[in-house]
Amino acid sequence: MATTLELDRLALNAALEQAEKSMREGGIPIGASLLDASGRVVAAGHNMRVQADDPTAHGEMSCIRAAGRRRDWHTLTMATTLSPCAMCAGTAVLHRIPRVVIGEHRTFRGREDWLRAEGIEVVVLDDPRCAALMERFIRENPELWNEDIGVPPRP
Repeated sequence: MATTLELDRLALNAALEQAEKSMREGGIPIGASLLDASGRVVAAGHNMRVQADDPTAHGEMSCIRAAGRRRDWHTLTMATTLSPCAMCAGTAVLHRIPRVVIGEHRTFRGREDWLRAEGIEVVVLDDPRCAALMERFIRENPELWNEDIGVPPRP
């Protein structure tokens, strides 16, 4: 039987594969996965904002879409490579996902406060692979990163 930490790492590894896929596609390297209570990855997705020209296609949102219609959200764990923004945190709250595993929050601190306020367990793994991927992306694509997080262009 796998430990909770082992399952969290399994979910994060699936999310990181998605983030790397997005980077290879020229997109923003953020990925997410959903894990059921038995440790099976039931869905995964990556940020598709650039690829789909869709400002709502964040990694977590793409993962939720890939999961389809379900009645078991309240039993799942979501893993995401980066701290979730307000939209993605709100989706976790809406679907009553009880646990969110975050790869890192050094490069961006999303709405972890909201998740916790809603009783969602938040686990930050501070994974160096996730941080290195985002640091590289931000360094190489500052304008695209600012667009993604809603920072207006400089006058």
